[in-house]
Amino acid sequence: MAAPLRRIRHEALTSFCIKAMRAAGLPEEHARTSAEVLVTTDTWGTYTHGTKQLRGLLKNFRDGTMDPNGATELIAEGPSWARFDGHRAMPMVTSTLAMRTAMDKARATGTAAVGVCNSGHFGAAGYYANMAALGNMIGLSMCNVDPGVAAPGSRVPVLGTNPLSYAVPAGDGTTVFLDIATSVVAAGKVYAAQAAGTGIPEGWLIDKDGLPTTDPRGYPQAGALLPMAGHKGYGIALMIEILTGVLNGGAFGREVVSWVKDGKPVNQSFSFVVIDIGAFMPVDRFIGRMKDLAP
Repeated sequence: MAAPLRRIRHEALTSFCIKAMRAAGLPEEHARTSAEVLVTTDTWGTYTHGTKQLRGLLKNFRDGTMDPNGATELIAEGPSWARFDGHRAMPMVTSTLAMRTAMDKARATGTAAVGVCNSGHFGAAGYYANMAALGNMIGLSMCNVDPGVAAPGSRVPVLGTNPLSYAVPAGDGTTVFLDIATSVVAAGKVYAAQAAGTGIPEGWLIDKDGLPTTDPRGYPQAGALLPMAGHKGYGIALMIEILTGVLNGGAFGREVVSWVKDGKPVNQSFSFVVIDIGAFMPVDRFIGRMKDLAP
């Protein structure tokens, strides 16, 4: 019998996360930033990428695959771009710094792109895109992931679930945003089915022979997730791999390790793009047009 659901106050959950991260050796400021990202994600109802991830992240610190005292380093920059090396620091801290940098540069130049290499699982891509939207800008965020998704017609994983998110201000503190994996479904949903001992819908996975399966138990040791919309999803995932791992000088393709199961230093890459609406038209006019589009 399933345990009854309990309501937990936002403040209590945040406090718990901060204490857990401080006990793992994370500096106070980094713990607070990371807790904000994770708890906010939970409040959106995206529990697969919220505080559920805390245990795995703390395990990374304990195992030495991430560094609680790691410091994100700015390794190159220009007026409208920058590149950071995450040095295996807390990914939420690295990612918020990168997005704030992109926002600052976009205010000066109209648009900006900022990349990160050598980091870990940054949680929900939508959090960082939404940072820009709440600042009256258009934000995009994306990352590469260890291979778990087949190319159309293949039997083995070729690319990761490579999430993509955009967020756009819509007035009154609201945003229009999308946060998706480029696979048919996020890998976390397959793992949830494994834990529950249930099957999965056909079209999520292929088995070791490249055939459709509704049994999640073999993944990720064998078989692969399928890309969303066939070759279209695969093409978008490939673009993300190029804009993150290849362009940022980080790991890509089969070089990317799993932050959950490999036991090796994390090496994911991220990219953040920001468009300053005010450089194109008055923000109020843009918001009015957005309200006509999405009332």
